[in-house]
Amino acid sequence: MSGAVHASAVLVGERGILLRGASGVGKSLLALAIVERVRRRGGFAALVGDDRVWLEAASGRVLARGAAALAGVCERRAQGLVSAPHEACAVLRLVVDLADRAAPPPRMPEAADRYETLCGVNLPRLRLDLSPGLDDGVSSVISALERIEGSVWRKNILDDAVFA
Repeated sequence: MSGAVHASAVLVGERGILLRGASGVGKSLLALAIVERVRRRGGFAALVGDDRVWLEAASGRVLARGAAALAGVCERRAQGLVSAPHEACAVLRLVVDLADRAAPPPRMPEAADRYETLCGVNLPRLRLDLSPGLDDGVSSVISALERIEGSVWRKNILDDAVFA
Protein backbone atom coordinates (compact mmCIF):
# COMPACT_ATOMS: atom_id res chain seq x y z
CA MET A 1 0.00 0.00 0.00
CA SER A 2 1.28 3.41 -0.94
CA GLY A 3 -0.55 6.72 -1.09
CA ALA A 4 -3.12 8.31 1.19
CA VAL A 5 -4.73 6.47 4.11
CA HIS A 6 -7.45 7.51 6.55
CA ALA A 7 -5.31 7.78 9.67
CA SER A 8 -3.43 10.07 12.02
CA ALA A 9 0.31 9.94 12.64
CA VAL A 10 2.55 11.15 15.43
CA LEU A 11 6.28 11.19 16.06
CA VAL A 12 7.64 10.21 19.48
CA GLY A 13 11.37 10.76 19.66
CA GLU A 14 12.50 9.31 16.33
CA ARG A 15 9.69 6.75 16.07
CA GLY A 16 6.57 7.31 14.01
CA ILE A 17 3.20 5.85 14.94
CA LEU A 18 0.33 5.40 12.50
CA LEU A 19 -3.11 5.46 14.16
CA ARG A 20 -5.85 3.81 12.09
CA GLY A 21 -9.52 3.13 12.72
CA ALA A 22 -13.05 3.98 11.74
CA SER A 23 -14.27 7.55 11.77
CA GLY A 24 -15.05 8.72 15.30
CA VAL A 25 -13.12 5.94 17.08
CA GLY A 26 -10.58 8.36 18.62
CA LYS A 27 -7.55 8.60 16.30
CA SER A 28 -7.17 12.38 16.60
CA LEU A 29 -7.85 12.42 20.33
CA LEU A 30 -5.27 9.67 20.90
CA ALA A 31 -2.72 11.47 18.70
CA LEU A 32 -3.09 14.71 20.67
CA ALA A 33 -2.99 12.87 24.01
CA ILE A 34 0.23 11.02 23.08
CA VAL A 35 1.92 14.27 22.04
CA GLU A 36 0.74 16.04 25.19
CA ARG A 37 1.86 13.29 27.59
CA VAL A 38 5.31 12.80 26.04
CA ARG A 39 5.98 16.56 25.95
CA ARG A 40 4.69 17.03 29.49
CA ARG A 41 7.27 14.45 30.61
CA GLY A 42 10.07 16.31 28.82
CA GLY A 43 10.27 14.13 25.70
CA PHE A 44 9.91 15.04 22.07
CA ALA A 45 6.60 14.38 20.34
CA ALA A 46 4.76 16.01 17.46
CA LEU A 47 1.80 15.56 15.17
CA VAL A 48 2.69 14.42 11.65
CA GLY A 49 -0.79 14.35 10.17
CA ASP A 50 -4.44 14.08 11.07
CA ASP A 51 -7.25 12.37 9.18
CA ARG A 52 -5.30 11.83 5.95
CA VAL A 53 -1.71 10.58 5.93
CA TRP A 54 0.45 9.79 2.90
CA LEU A 55 2.67 6.72 3.07
CA GLU A 56 5.64 5.82 0.91
CA ALA A 57 8.43 3.25 1.03
CA ALA A 58 12.00 4.56 1.11
CA SER A 59 15.10 2.44 1.70
CA GLY A 60 13.16 -0.36 3.38
CA ARG A 61 11.25 2.00 5.69
CA VAL A 62 7.79 3.51 5.58
CA LEU A 63 7.56 7.30 5.65
CA ALA A 64 4.40 9.07 6.78
CA ARG A 65 3.55 12.66 5.85
CA GLY A 66 0.56 14.85 6.60
CA ALA A 67 -1.08 17.33 4.26
CA ALA A 68 1.14 20.41 4.04
CA ALA A 69 -1.88 22.74 4.07
CA LEU A 70 -2.95 21.29 7.45
CA ALA A 71 0.48 21.16 9.10
CA GLY A 72 0.12 21.29 12.87
CA VAL A 73 -3.69 21.19 12.78
CA CYS A 74 -5.78 18.44 14.34
CA GLU A 75 -9.51 18.06 14.86
CA ARG A 76 -10.66 17.72 18.45
CA ARG A 77 -14.29 16.62 18.50
CA ALA A 78 -16.68 19.19 19.92
CA GLN A 79 -13.90 21.82 19.87
CA GLY A 80 -12.99 22.07 16.21
CA LEU A 81 -9.51 22.50 14.79
CA VAL A 82 -6.69 22.90 17.30
CA SER A 83 -2.98 23.48 16.80
CA ALA A 84 -0.32 21.01 17.84
CA PRO A 85 3.47 20.78 17.60
CA HIS A 86 4.21 19.46 14.12
CA GLU A 87 6.81 17.55 12.10
CA ALA A 88 6.52 17.11 8.35
CA CYS A 89 7.59 13.45 8.17
CA ALA A 90 8.14 10.36 10.31
CA VAL A 91 9.63 6.92 9.82
CA LEU A 92 6.92 4.54 11.00
CA ARG A 93 7.85 2.04 13.71
CA LEU A 94 4.37 1.07 14.92
CA VAL A 95 0.89 0.68 13.46
CA VAL A 96 -1.95 1.07 15.96
CA ASP A 97 -5.37 -0.17 14.88
CA LEU A 98 -8.11 1.24 17.07
CA ALA A 99 -10.89 -1.24 17.59
CA ASP A 100 -14.53 -0.49 17.04
CA ARG A 101 -16.14 -0.35 20.46
CA ALA A 102 -18.51 -3.14 19.44
CA ALA A 103 -15.63 -5.46 18.45
CA PRO A 104 -12.69 -5.23 20.88
CA PRO A 105 -9.45 -7.01 19.95
CA PRO A 106 -8.55 -10.35 21.53
CA ARG A 107 -6.73 -10.22 24.88
CA MET A 108 -3.81 -12.25 23.55
CA PRO A 109 -2.98 -11.52 19.90
CA GLU A 110 -2.03 -14.30 17.51
CA ALA A 111 1.51 -14.09 16.11
CA ALA A 112 0.19 -13.13 12.65
CA ASP A 113 -1.80 -10.27 14.22
CA ARG A 114 1.30 -8.61 15.70
CA TYR A 115 2.60 -7.28 12.36
CA GLU A 116 1.19 -5.34 9.41
CA THR A 117 2.74 -4.93 5.98
CA LEU A 118 2.59 -1.38 4.61
CA CYS A 119 4.27 -0.37 1.36
CA GLY A 120 5.99 -3.76 1.34
CA VAL A 121 7.52 -3.23 4.80
CA ASN A 122 6.61 -5.38 7.82
CA LEU A 123 5.86 -3.22 10.90
CA PRO A 124 4.86 -4.06 14.47
CA ARG A 125 1.11 -3.72 15.00
CA LEU A 126 -0.92 -3.06 18.13
CA ARG A 127 -4.67 -3.55 18.15
CA LEU A 128 -6.05 -1.23 20.80
CA ASP A 129 -9.38 -0.83 22.54
CA LEU A 130 -9.93 2.69 23.90
CA SER A 131 -13.01 1.79 25.92
CA PRO A 132 -10.99 1.50 29.20
CA GLY A 133 -10.10 5.17 28.70
CA LEU A 134 -7.81 7.49 26.80
CA ASP A 135 -5.13 7.51 29.50
CA ASP A 136 -4.90 3.71 29.32
CA GLY A 137 -4.67 3.91 25.53
CA VAL A 138 -1.79 6.42 25.66
CA SER A 139 0.03 4.21 28.19
CA SER A 140 -0.45 1.15 25.96
CA VAL A 141 0.98 2.90 22.89
CA ILE A 142 3.99 4.29 24.76
CA SER A 143 4.63 0.90 26.37
CA ALA A 144 4.42 -0.78 22.96
CA LEU A 145 7.01 1.64 21.54
CA GLU A 146 9.38 0.68 24.32
CA ARG A 147 9.03 -3.01 23.38
CA ILE A 148 10.06 -2.49 19.73
CA GLU A 149 13.64 -2.79 18.52
CA GLY A 150 14.08 -1.57 14.96
CA SER A 151 10.99 -2.96 13.32
CA VAL A 152 10.36 -6.06 15.44
CA TRP A 153 8.79 -6.73 18.82
CA ARG A 154 11.27 -7.58 21.55
CA LYS A 155 10.62 -11.04 22.91
CA ASN A 156 7.75 -11.09 25.38
CA ILE A 157 8.16 -13.04 28.59
CA LEU A 158 5.07 -15.08 27.67
CA ASP A 159 6.18 -15.89 24.09
CA ASP A 160 7.61 -19.25 25.13
CA ALA A 161 5.09 -20.01 27.88
CA VAL A 162 3.04 -23.14 27.58
CA PHE A 163 -0.32 -23.07 29.29
CA ALA A 164 -1.91 -26.36 30.27
